[in-house]
Amino acid sequence: MSDPYQISDLESLENIYGEPVVASLKKEVNYLHPHYQQLIKASPFVVLATKGEDGLDVSPRGDPAGFVAIVDDKTLILPDRRGNNRIDSLRNIIADPRVALLFLIPGLGETLRVNGRARILVDPQLLEQHAMEGKLPRSVLQVHVESVFFQCSRAILRSRLWHADSHVEKSSLPSVGTILADLSHGDIDGQQYDADLPARISTTMY
Repeated sequence: MSDPYQISDLESLENIYGEPVVASLKKEVNYLHPHYQQLIKASPFVVLATKGEDGLDVSPRGDPAGFVAIVDDKTLILPDRRGNNRIDSLRNIIADPRVALLFLIPGLGETLRVNGRARILVDPQLLEQHAMEGKLPRSVLQVHVESVFFQCSRAILRSRLWHADSHVEKSSLPSVGTILADLSHGDIDGQQYDADLPARISTTMY
């Protein structure tokens, strides 16, 4: 039985939302405009979305502001730092090179969206250029830019993301050790995991 409240065709969807405003169309370009380059240089955090044979993935990436390098107005380089070796994003890119990036800038309501196609590179010169604290990234992503536009500030403003009084007290939520202990049915010692975590993160940041 069909759900009468489900929207399943474009005409019905467009009837609800109406026409996009002119500015929302004019802001999209197929290259890295100098204004958009400034936003990328100011961003210390980007979310990478990918799609592969086993489904979707979205992964946070962060470093000092400007860590995503601008090669030219159609090309970005994103270093892949040390992680948990699941390499979900990289597996997906091998299957489907299409990627989406969302850049956040602390204190700024607007975000920047970049869509394109990525290649995984291990060029020694590129790896050296993106070393941090003497450690090379395992690989870098070269992203060929296909569309770029900024997202308005409403979501950030509604969420009060950058407001200190919105920050959650860490102790009010389950720790990663607690989560792992429960999901592993006790195979992982949660208390020990939490105790070891700060030192492990500090020594394996890069």
